[in-house]
Amino acid sequence: MDYLELLVDFHLNNYRQGPGSKEATLKALSFIPKNDKEKIKIADIGCGSGQQTIDLAKNTNSQIAAVDLFPRFLDKLNYISKELGLSNRIKTVCESMENLSFKKESLDMIWSEGAIYNMGFKNGLQQWRKFLKKGGFMAVSEICWIRPNRPKKLCDFWNKAYSGMDSFSNKIQVVEECGFAPLGAFVLPQECWVNNYYEPSLKQIPDFLQRHNNSDEAKATVKEHMEEMEMYVKYRDYYSYGFFIGTKI
Repeated sequence: MDYLELLVDFHLNNYRQGPGSKEATLKALSFIPKNDKEKIKIADIGCGSGQQTIDLAKNTNSQIAAVDLFPRFLDKLNYISKELGLSNRIKTVCESMENLSFKKESLDMIWSEGAIYNMGFKNGLQQWRKFLKKGGFMAVSEICWIRPNRPKKLCDFWNKAYSGMDSFSNKIQVVEECGFAPLGAFVLPQECWVNNYYEPSLKQIPDFLQRHNNSDEAKATVKEHMEEMEMYVKYRDYYSYGFFIGTKI
């Protein structure tokens, strides 16, 4: 099993594959006028197993295309949406976020929580913009710095893990540069990381290692995750996810 398959398997049984919460999703949604949430087409890009997709479906009158590259995540979302009676409004799409099949100006809203880093924040906004109707909405969460004077050890870690890391304020500027009028932005609170992501993932480790016979590859996946978690616990005042909401101009 390759590295990406191991990552999918490690995160599959978590409600979320990254920091977030229902409250954060609904807060981001609150920046969008009520009338613009009726009978709309939404693409949730990099949806994972789709916890936020479910929240969007419950709180908008929408048809949602839930996009992810990994079928196992989409299978789980299909199962959950069927159980909740939402499968008529949530359709899964297995494809790369870099090669989306949507027609130009066919979407009312693009949503992406914790996934745009795969393309780079600016590149993702620029590439996805063409799929939105004029006046359509973009809502994305992205890891960013929230304090200056950051320790060198922390900077070195994130420069290696994600070179596109930038400050919260600079990300807002990028939103504007990419042709969006900002509607709102906020920083995810620490419980989005600890309660909803790291603590649940820790519970997956024993079963994950057992499923993979304590292989070196599986141990390396766990080690990488633990290092990231320890970095956050020690330096969480310096970085978080920012949620950025804008409208296409």
